[in-house]
Amino acid sequence: MSNDAAVTENPPPSRRAKHEKQPLSEQEAAAKRAKAEKIGRTVAVFIMPLMIVGMMIWGYLGAMHHQSAANMPVAISATSSAAAGDFARALEDSNAEAVDLRIVDSAREARELVYDREVTAAVDLDGDTATLYTASGAGMSATSAITAVLTPVIMEQSLELASQDLVPLPENDSMGMGAMLLATAMITAGYMPWSMAFSNSPELLKRRRALPLLGGWSILLSGLGILVGGPILGVIPAASILPAWSTLALGVFAVGAGQLLLTRIFGAMAVIPGMFLFMVLGQPASNMGMSVYTLPKIFPFLHQFLPMPTLGEAMRSVLYFNGDGAARHILILAGGAVAALLLVALLDALRIAKGKSDIPTQINVASLHGGPRPKNKAWRYITLAALPFGMIAIMLSSMLGAMQTPVPRDMPVAVVGSSVEQAQQTVDSLNESMEGMFELTAMDNAADARYLVESQELSGAFVLPSEQSPEAAVYTAQASGNAASQLVVQVFTQIGQAQQMDVDHQELAPLPEHDNMGTVAMYLGMGWVMAGFMVIMVGATAAPHMAPLQKLVPLVAVYSAFMSAVLCLIAGPFTGAVVGHFGQLFSVGMLAIFAVAMLTTVFNRLLGMVCLVPTMLIVMFLGVPASNGGLSIYMEPRIFTILHDILPMPAAVEAIRAIVYFDGVGLGSHLVVLAIWALACLAVTMVIDQLKPVQTSSHPVSAEELAALQGRALEAKASEAAASADAIDAEAGDLADAEAAAGESGTGNREKDAVSV
Repeated sequence: MSNDAAVTENPPPSRRAKHEKQPLSEQEAAAKRAKAEKIGRTVAVFIMPLMIVGMMIWGYLGAMHHQSAANMPVAISATSSAAAGDFARALEDSNAEAVDLRIVDSAREARELVYDREVTAAVDLDGDTATLYTASGAGMSATSAITAVLTPVIMEQSLELASQDLVPLPENDSMGMGAMLLATAMITAGYMPWSMAFSNSPELLKRRRALPLLGGWSILLSGLGILVGGPILGVIPAASILPAWSTLALGVFAVGAGQLLLTRIFGAMAVIPGMFLFMVLGQPASNMGMSVYTLPKIFPFLHQFLPMPTLGEAMRSVLYFNGDGAARHILILAGGAVAALLLVALLDALRIAKGKSDIPTQINVASLHGGPRPKNKAWRYITLAALPFGMIAIMLSSMLGAMQTPVPRDMPVAVVGSSVEQAQQTVDSLNESMEGMFELTAMDNAADARYLVESQELSGAFVLPSEQSPEAAVYTAQASGNAASQLVVQVFTQIGQAQQMDVDHQELAPLPEHDNMGTVAMYLGMGWVMAGFMVIMVGATAAPHMAPLQKLVPLVAVYSAFMSAVLCLIAGPFTGAVVGHFGQLFSVGMLAIFAVAMLTTVFNRLLGMVCLVPTMLIVMFLGVPASNGGLSIYMEPRIFTILHDILPMPAAVEAIRAIVYFDGVGLGSHLVVLAIWALACLAVTMVIDQLKPVQTSSHPVSAEELAALQGRALEAKASEAAASADAIDAEAGDLADAEAAAGESGTGNREKDAVSV
């Protein structure tokens, strides 16, 4: 017992060390903090892209992978109330969930409701004729969706259909892309600069500076939109330039005010709620690309007040409706801007009352161009403005230029006859009337044409009647591109009917119900591309210690596997946009993310964060139009058919299509494209690293600048002034004491003299 007690009372040093933590020296504590900071920064390389890319792709796929008409407002007028009631009941029996019916008194009232965009369509019944009123200026998606709902019912009622588009879109903007892309660009211009300024030049966020800067920026960027959309591309007519300019400027200002408020609340993380509010929710709710009545029920509600739909609808009013209906949307934008600025003022007052600064007092991104922080503030501000300005300019010119007038250009289609000679006669006739629209090939074997369509080498095939098959047929593969498939069916069905032929449409690769518009491949491919450039953008600022290739390549490899798995889970079980194919998509996703990351690394080594402009140009602003995802490359300028075989975004989208819809047919060529990008960019990076040293730490910020930002410079000056005043007072006191002493000495001497006398 005594021995045990001795052991307990006096444990050996090794056991005491386990129970008692030895105090760390200052060097050890600093090393421990540095190690923890490095680990945290490395983890941030995974977390930030996960949050941004994850929420965007989950939001887009969740909202738009399956579209079904629901509660689309429709007006019905008729010469008798009984006829209107009968037709309304027929519509409800056919698809009650698709429509929200309103019976009105006259055709004029029905047309006014369509023009005012209070209903998506109207049907006027007059005897045996049903006139369908729509307004494509209010949205091609809504017009197509409601027409698909109403037309079968009209036919079932044995009514003659007459269609009238009350607000047709102009020829140079036949899909309404002008309003959508201008609004999207201005929303980006509104929220992007303030998040960058927060990390690079936080002094600009002070209210007395931010408000005039926001006003000037709004005028400048909206002017850029007018320049590109007006004189350069001709989307904005001359008569609409001033109202369009003021509307776009208000949109930039309102979103900028909102983002300024978010920076006050969330700090450096404000970019995440900003993107969520303005893009993740705003884009589906905009009613621009897809009708809100074909999306989940939350989006018609969000459409009423979010900035993106409000600005988009205001631009529609200005561009397509002579300004009618714009006032309501402009009031919402103006009210939102005022409310945001009032809240900013309130938060600033509360922070100042607590003794805190009303702006950030640290700088997270010292330099945007990759070199040392410019000593001249003007150069820093020019770079800060040039980055978003360049992005918006490229975005508008490339994407709007590509998609403003989608018409067929050399779209490959086969014409199949009983003999090649018969097919060639039809080809020659069609080329005379549709020169340049289709690249027609004469064939005599329908099975061969069918195979070429299924293998995506042709957009479609038109099979002429024969003795064996008295009907004409149109072959398409919807899964290879929904827009091209719809166009081929529409054009060649009309051609056959014009020649008194019965035309049978045979869909060789139909889209599944969970992807009935064929958007899944584009959004999943977009997720891979975004994940690729985000890891380098975040890593360059958050974890520069990982910049050397021997560290960067393993990090990007692990990250690519991580993000590919996350995006596959989002597309699969989380949203139901993709069924199966996890292993193949995971593997190809890793390669695509890695390739884009290496491409971004090349530009990042040369330009720093400014690499965002050339990277986005290649992978997104040229890549999306060239992807054949949302719009067929044969409906865009011919350059995009070339870029389709070169760029990483098209390779990613087509690889997804090949896996999901075509059992891997054609996958190999797309993998080769991605692998070439990955290896070539890795090799170029190695060369750059030999010529230019790799920056492995953040560029320093001068102590004077930080002191000024944190207010310590003023304190130092005040202390110096106080010390100087104290010194003066002390010197004055010493002089006074000396004078007093001298005076007393003089008095004593006089008294002595008087006594001696």
